[in-house]
Amino acid sequence: MEGSGELLLDAKAEVTHQLLDFQWKLGMAVSSDSCRSLKYPYVAVMLKVRDCSGQVTSKSFEMTIPQFQNFYRQFKEIAAVIETV
Repeated sequence: MEGSGELLLDAKAEVTHQLLDFQWKLGMAVSSDSCRSLKYPYVAVMLKVRDCSGQVTSKSFEMTIPQFQNFYRQFKEIAAVIETV
């Protein structure tokens, strides 16, 4: 998908990491030190990945709802391409 700023992978490239686990949860930030009432929904994602040496690491990040919707849309596009292979 050229021209869209996407990273293209060479089919012959060696896979260096393996996804072992993918977990998510929907949360609601209700307050913070600087704001009394946030009511800000977010999606928390937790990944467990094994590198080529066998070392397992956990990574986590949060996304706003619009960021998650974009993430989801991109995964749907990936799935559609995979089905054509």
